[in-house]
Amino acid sequence: MTLRGLIFDVDGTLADTEEIHRRAFNAAFAESGLSWRWSRRLYAQLLKVAGGKERLAFYIDQLALDPAARAARLDDVAALHASKTRHFCASLARREKTLRAGVPRILSEAREAGLKLGIASTTTRANIEALLGRAVLRGFDAIACGDLVSRKKPAPDVYLLALGEMGLTAAQCVAFEDSAVGVAAARAAGIFTIASPTLWTAEDDLSGAALVVAEFEDLGGLDAIADRHARWLAQNSEAA
Repeated sequence: MTLRGLIFDVDGTLADTEEIHRRAFNAAFAESGLSWRWSRRLYAQLLKVAGGKERLAFYIDQLALDPAARAARLDDVAALHASKTRHFCASLARREKTLRAGVPRILSEAREAGLKLGIASTTTRANIEALLGRAVLRGFDAIACGDLVSRKKPAPDVYLLALGEMGLTAAQCVAFEDSAVGVAAARAAGIFTIASPTLWTAEDDLSGAALVVAEFEDLGGLDAIADRHARWLAQNSEAA
Protein backbone atom coordinates (compact mmCIF):
# COMPACT_ATOMS: atom_id res chain seq x y z
CA MET A 1 0.00 0.00 0.00
CA THR A 2 1.43 3.34 -1.12
CA LEU A 3 -0.74 5.08 1.44
CA ARG A 4 1.09 5.44 4.75
CA GLY A 5 -0.69 8.21 6.63
CA LEU A 6 -3.99 10.01 7.19
CA ILE A 7 -4.22 13.62 8.35
CA PHE A 8 -7.43 15.09 9.76
CA ASP A 9 -8.70 18.57 10.32
CA VAL A 10 -10.59 18.74 13.64
CA ASP A 11 -13.54 21.15 13.77
CA GLY A 12 -16.10 20.09 11.20
CA THR A 13 -14.05 17.07 10.10
CA LEU A 14 -13.35 14.77 13.03
CA ALA A 15 -16.43 16.20 14.75
CA ASP A 16 -19.00 18.87 13.92
CA THR A 17 -18.24 21.31 16.73
CA GLU A 18 -18.90 24.68 15.16
CA GLU A 19 -22.19 25.33 16.96
CA ILE A 20 -20.40 24.75 20.27
CA HIS A 21 -17.70 27.19 19.19
CA ARG A 22 -20.32 29.79 18.21
CA ARG A 23 -22.07 29.57 21.56
CA ALA A 24 -18.72 29.76 23.36
CA PHE A 25 -17.85 32.97 21.51
CA ASN A 26 -21.22 34.48 22.48
CA ALA A 27 -20.73 33.40 26.11
CA ALA A 28 -17.31 35.10 26.13
CA PHE A 29 -18.83 38.29 24.71
CA ALA A 30 -21.57 38.32 27.37
CA GLU A 31 -19.05 37.65 30.11
CA SER A 32 -17.02 40.64 28.96
CA GLY A 33 -20.07 42.92 28.89
CA LEU A 34 -20.10 43.17 25.10
CA SER A 35 -23.37 43.38 23.18
CA TRP A 36 -22.01 41.33 20.27
CA ARG A 37 -23.90 38.20 19.31
CA TRP A 38 -22.85 35.97 16.44
CA SER A 39 -25.85 34.45 14.70
CA ARG A 40 -25.52 31.17 12.81
CA ARG A 41 -25.60 33.04 9.50
CA LEU A 42 -22.87 35.47 10.58
CA TYR A 43 -20.73 32.71 12.08
CA ALA A 44 -20.91 30.70 8.85
CA GLN A 45 -19.47 33.75 7.07
CA LEU A 46 -16.80 34.29 9.72
CA LEU A 47 -15.66 30.67 9.39
CA LYS A 48 -14.04 31.67 6.11
CA VAL A 49 -11.39 33.27 8.35
CA ALA A 50 -9.25 30.51 9.84
CA GLY A 51 -8.31 30.72 13.51
CA GLY A 52 -10.35 32.02 16.45
CA LYS A 53 -8.16 35.03 17.24
CA GLU A 54 -7.99 35.92 13.55
CA ARG A 55 -11.78 35.59 13.31
CA LEU A 56 -12.25 37.97 16.23
CA ALA A 57 -9.83 40.51 14.76
CA PHE A 58 -11.55 40.34 11.38
CA TYR A 59 -14.95 40.92 13.01
CA ILE A 60 -13.66 43.89 15.00
CA ASP A 61 -12.17 45.40 11.85
CA GLN A 62 -15.65 45.37 10.26
CA LEU A 63 -17.28 47.29 13.14
CA ALA A 64 -18.02 51.01 12.92
CA LEU A 65 -15.52 52.11 15.56
CA ASP A 66 -13.23 55.08 15.90
CA PRO A 67 -9.50 54.24 15.72
CA ALA A 68 -8.97 54.36 19.48
CA ALA A 69 -11.94 52.10 20.23
CA ARG A 70 -10.88 49.67 17.49
CA ALA A 71 -7.35 49.47 18.88
CA ALA A 72 -8.71 48.83 22.38
CA ARG A 73 -10.95 46.03 21.15
CA LEU A 74 -8.09 44.48 19.18
CA ASP A 75 -5.99 44.54 22.35
CA ASP A 76 -8.73 42.45 24.00
CA VAL A 77 -8.63 39.68 21.36
CA ALA A 78 -6.29 37.35 23.27
CA ALA A 79 -8.32 37.64 26.49
CA LEU A 80 -11.61 37.17 24.66
CA HIS A 81 -10.28 34.11 22.89
CA ALA A 82 -9.02 32.63 26.15
CA SER A 83 -12.48 33.13 27.65
CA LYS A 84 -14.08 31.53 24.62
CA THR A 85 -11.75 28.53 24.90
CA ARG A 86 -12.71 28.09 28.55
CA HIS A 87 -16.41 28.13 27.69
CA PHE A 88 -15.83 25.72 24.78
CA CYS A 89 -13.94 23.21 26.93
CA ALA A 90 -16.53 23.42 29.70
CA SER A 91 -19.32 22.79 27.21
CA LEU A 92 -17.56 19.77 25.75
CA ALA A 93 -17.02 18.35 29.23
CA ARG A 94 -20.81 18.21 29.63
CA ARG A 95 -21.41 16.51 26.28
CA GLU A 96 -20.88 13.07 24.81
CA LYS A 97 -17.93 13.25 22.46
CA THR A 98 -19.19 12.06 19.05
CA LEU A 99 -17.10 11.82 15.90
CA ARG A 100 -18.61 12.37 12.46
CA ALA A 101 -20.18 9.41 10.71
CA GLY A 102 -17.57 7.19 9.10
CA VAL A 103 -14.61 8.64 11.01
CA PRO A 104 -14.40 5.92 13.72
CA ARG A 105 -14.24 3.21 11.05
CA ILE A 106 -11.52 5.02 9.10
CA LEU A 107 -9.43 5.55 12.25
CA SER A 108 -9.86 1.94 13.37
CA GLU A 109 -8.93 0.45 9.99
CA ALA A 110 -5.96 2.80 9.64
CA ARG A 111 -4.58 1.73 13.01
CA GLU A 112 -5.08 -1.94 12.15
CA ALA A 113 -3.21 -1.40 8.87
CA GLY A 114 -0.32 0.31 10.67
CA LEU A 115 -0.86 3.72 9.06
CA LYS A 116 0.29 6.85 10.83
CA LEU A 117 -2.35 9.34 11.95
CA GLY A 118 -2.02 13.09 12.15
CA ILE A 119 -4.04 16.16 13.03
CA ALA A 120 -3.71 19.46 11.15
CA SER A 121 -5.95 22.09 12.69
CA THR A 122 -6.06 25.84 13.15
CA THR A 123 -7.57 25.41 16.61
CA THR A 124 -5.57 25.22 19.84
CA ARG A 125 -4.21 22.14 21.59
CA ALA A 126 -6.57 22.82 24.50
CA ASN A 127 -9.62 22.63 22.23
CA ILE A 128 -8.38 19.42 20.62
CA GLU A 129 -7.77 17.81 24.01
CA ALA A 130 -11.23 18.88 25.19
CA LEU A 131 -12.84 17.35 22.12
CA LEU A 132 -10.93 14.10 21.79
CA GLY A 133 -9.42 13.54 25.24
CA ARG A 134 -5.76 12.84 25.92
CA ALA A 135 -6.24 9.06 25.70
CA VAL A 136 -7.55 9.33 22.12
CA LEU A 137 -4.82 11.80 21.17
CA ARG A 138 -2.16 9.28 22.16
CA GLY A 139 -3.25 7.32 19.10
CA PHE A 140 -2.07 10.12 16.81
CA ASP A 141 1.53 10.41 15.63
CA ALA A 142 1.35 14.16 14.98
CA ILE A 143 -0.79 16.94 16.39
CA ALA A 144 -0.16 20.12 14.43
CA CYS A 145 -2.13 23.05 15.87
CA GLY A 146 -2.70 26.59 14.73
CA ASP A 147 -0.78 28.00 17.67
CA LEU A 148 2.36 26.20 16.47
CA VAL A 149 2.61 27.89 13.05
CA SER A 150 2.95 31.48 11.94
CA ARG A 151 0.43 31.21 9.11
CA LYS A 152 -3.03 29.65 9.42
CA LYS A 153 -4.99 27.88 6.71
CA PRO A 154 -5.28 28.39 3.73
CA ALA A 155 -1.48 28.47 4.04
CA PRO A 156 -0.07 24.91 4.06
CA ASP A 157 2.05 25.41 7.22
CA VAL A 158 0.03 23.25 9.60
CA TYR A 159 0.00 20.37 7.10
CA LEU A 160 3.70 20.69 6.46
CA LEU A 161 4.26 20.56 10.22
CA ALA A 162 2.15 17.39 10.48
CA LEU A 163 4.04 15.74 7.63
CA GLY A 164 7.34 16.53 9.29
CA GLU A 165 6.25 15.09 12.62
CA MET A 166 4.93 11.96 10.91
CA GLY A 167 8.11 11.53 8.86
CA LEU A 168 6.09 11.14 5.66
CA THR A 169 5.84 12.88 2.30
CA ALA A 170 2.72 14.51 0.90
CA ALA A 171 2.40 11.72 -1.68
CA GLN A 172 2.14 9.13 1.09
CA CYS A 173 -0.83 10.77 2.82
CA VAL A 174 -4.50 11.59 2.50
CA ALA A 175 -6.00 14.70 4.11
CA PHE A 176 -9.59 15.01 5.35
CA GLU A 177 -11.25 18.43 5.41
CA ASP A 178 -14.66 20.11 5.51
CA SER A 179 -13.99 23.69 4.35
CA ALA A 180 -12.59 25.63 1.43
CA VAL A 181 -9.73 27.10 3.48
CA GLY A 182 -8.84 23.64 4.77
CA VAL A 183 -8.88 22.12 1.30
CA ALA A 184 -6.70 24.94 0.02
CA ALA A 185 -4.17 24.33 2.81
CA ALA A 186 -3.98 20.58 2.23
CA ARG A 187 -3.70 20.97 -1.54
CA ALA A 188 -1.03 23.66 -1.17
CA ALA A 189 0.93 21.05 0.78
CA GLY A 190 0.50 18.66 -2.17
CA ILE A 191 -1.73 16.16 -0.36
CA PHE A 192 -4.58 14.11 -1.86
CA THR A 193 -7.62 15.66 -0.16
CA ILE A 194 -11.07 14.30 0.62
CA ALA A 195 -13.70 16.84 1.68
CA SER A 196 -17.08 16.43 3.32
CA PRO A 197 -18.98 19.66 4.07
CA THR A 198 -21.07 20.36 7.13
CA LEU A 199 -24.04 22.69 7.53
CA TRP A 200 -21.54 25.47 8.17
CA THR A 201 -19.49 24.88 5.01
CA ALA A 202 -22.24 23.70 2.65
CA GLU A 203 -21.76 26.75 0.44
CA ASP A 204 -17.95 26.52 0.34
CA ASP A 205 -16.26 25.82 -2.96
CA LEU A 206 -14.64 22.44 -2.31
CA SER A 207 -13.68 21.82 -5.95
CA GLY A 208 -10.00 21.89 -4.98
CA ALA A 209 -10.43 18.54 -3.24
CA ALA A 210 -9.67 15.38 -5.17
CA LEU A 211 -12.91 13.88 -3.87
CA VAL A 212 -16.02 15.38 -2.22
CA VAL A 213 -18.54 13.20 -0.37
CA ALA A 214 -21.67 14.00 1.61
CA GLU A 215 -20.37 12.01 4.60
CA PHE A 216 -17.08 10.26 5.26
CA GLU A 217 -18.98 6.99 5.74
CA ASP A 218 -19.78 7.16 2.00
CA LEU A 219 -16.11 6.40 1.27
CA GLY A 220 -16.49 2.70 2.04
CA GLY A 221 -13.51 2.28 4.36
CA LEU A 222 -9.74 2.35 4.12
CA ASP A 223 -9.34 0.05 1.11
CA ALA A 224 -11.52 2.31 -1.02
CA ILE A 225 -9.63 5.38 0.19
CA ALA A 226 -6.28 3.75 -0.61
CA ASP A 227 -7.54 2.80 -4.08
CA ARG A 228 -8.66 6.39 -4.80
CA HIS A 229 -5.33 7.68 -3.54
CA ALA A 230 -3.36 5.26 -5.74
CA ARG A 231 -5.34 6.23 -8.83
CA TRP A 232 -4.83 9.94 -8.08
CA LEU A 233 -1.08 9.40 -7.74
CA ALA A 234 -0.97 7.53 -11.04
CA GLN A 235 -2.93 10.23 -12.85
CA ASN A 236 -0.82 13.04 -11.45
CA SER A 237 2.37 11.14 -12.26
CA GLU A 238 1.21 10.77 -15.85
CA ALA A 239 0.30 14.46 -16.04
CA ALA A 240 3.74 15.39 -14.79
